[in-house]
Amino acid sequence: MLSVTTAQLDAWLAVMAYPLARILGLMGSAPVFNNNAMPRRIKLMVGLAVAIGMVPALPAATPISLSSWNGMLMLLQQTIIGIAMGLTMRVVFAALDVMGELISLQMGLSFATFFDPIAGGQTAVVGELLTLLSTLIFLSLNGHLLMLDALAASFVWLPIADAPLHKEGWMMLVRFGSTIFASGLLMALPVVTALLITNIALGILTRAAPQLNLFAIGFPITLSVGFGVLILSLGHLAPILQGFYDAGFNTMAGVIRAAR
Repeated sequence: MLSVTTAQLDAWLAVMAYPLARILGLMGSAPVFNNNAMPRRIKLMVGLAVAIGMVPALPAATPISLSSWNGMLMLLQQTIIGIAMGLTMRVVFAALDVMGELISLQMGLSFATFFDPIAGGQTAVVGELLTLLSTLIFLSLNGHLLMLDALAASFVWLPIADAPLHKEGWMMLVRFGSTIFASGLLMALPVVTALLITNIALGILTRAAPQLNLFAIGFPITLSVGFGVLILSLGHLAPILQGFYDAGFNTMAGVIRAAR
């Protein structure tokens, strides 16, 4: 008769629980995986399937009982590591949200918002369009598979152990987060510049012909110019996003290595 001791069962659970905590942390914060439209049970099943596929290839971890305080702290630590990896890629998509907000503000579409059930709040129409396009580009570049590859490599860069994490990794993540506004403004600069020139031209036209109704002609003109420049810019958006995605993956690897 097959008999399993409590120590053996605890060891088997620990082998699966610690990697699963890091995997679920990433899936709870990373773009594409963290989608409110996806049921939580499906997310858990996907995380469990990824863990079952990764665990046999992972290096041996320090045996720590799940029922001990060190085991609970390690579970929390692995979850935080996964969340940090997911937030690194979330920064890239947040820059697109800033881009959409800036374009909407300059075009006069800041009031054109609707409730997005996926984001769970009010979202600008232009920002939602750019987010959908960036998600499609991300999937076409197999970004979701690259995130899983980086997740598997993170167990080599930062093995599961009870050692404390180095603060330099978190500082790198904070510094990368500061690029949200710079990157969003950089991508929105062509449309913002075109709209600024349009507003200056409308101001000169109003001074030259005061009888013109600026509110009647200004809004359609700024909308037409904004959408026109945005359509022309979409053809150059994919290479720029690919560079941002590469920077996100490089920062993800840097954060994990620096936290060791």
